[in-house]
Amino acid sequence: MTKIAIISDIHGNKTALEAVLKDIRLRKIERIFCLGDLIGKGPQGSECIELIQKNCERVVRGNWDVFIQSPTDNDFIQWFKDRLTEKDYQYLASLPFNIDLELNGQLIRFFHASPRSEFERISVNHPIEKRLSMFENSEVTNSINNNKFPDIVFYGDIHTTFLHTYKKGILCNVGSVGNSLDLTSASYAILDGTHSNNAVQFIRVDYDRQAELMIAEELGLPQLDKYYDEIMLAKYRNA
Repeated sequence: MTKIAIISDIHGNKTALEAVLKDIRLRKIERIFCLGDLIGKGPQGSECIELIQKNCERVVRGNWDVFIQSPTDNDFIQWFKDRLTEKDYQYLASLPFNIDLELNGQLIRFFHASPRSEFERISVNHPIEKRLSMFENSEVTNSINNNKFPDIVFYGDIHTTFLHTYKKGILCNVGSVGNSLDLTSASYAILDGTHSNNAVQFIRVDYDRQAELMIAEELGLPQLDKYYDEIMLAKYRNA
């Protein structure tokens, strides 16, 4: 049976990650892909990295996973840096940019933000040309000279679920496990290739957000008020 759970944007929220992993197990799904941003915002980045390593078959890097590796003079970023181990840094540095998968005759591509960069943000409100550029091949995806383009693209980054169907293919954002900004429940998607066609399903998982905030407070998470707004109210800190 070919079912793959696709999770993204954990952001150090171990409470949400554990709830999502439990839900995936209850559905008897054995394959999990993660689309990056394992750390940052939430207090337990190192613990989330460990859980992702144990449970995910494939993982790509997100923007947080990249810039956390560089020196910073930002106290907020430094707080997260100080809580990662040498092994954590080695793991983040080893993550690939994207995953390509052939399933039922379709090419399915997974990346964090865009086919060009982990830092290029493309939302549901962007012009159609920008959204269609998500199906392009690029040097970073090692597919610049390919004649075949992805039929389905999965990504994360914007913390908001959506599925759009175009003549070029299907564009799906799986939302965020640990920092959801559409609804406050954690989100992930299932790619179901059991039959001769591929299907996509969205799952929402409630988790104990008050417990997560108590952990964050106990660990001295900086900007706790902004974390509160994000996980309790789905209000983006940079809105």
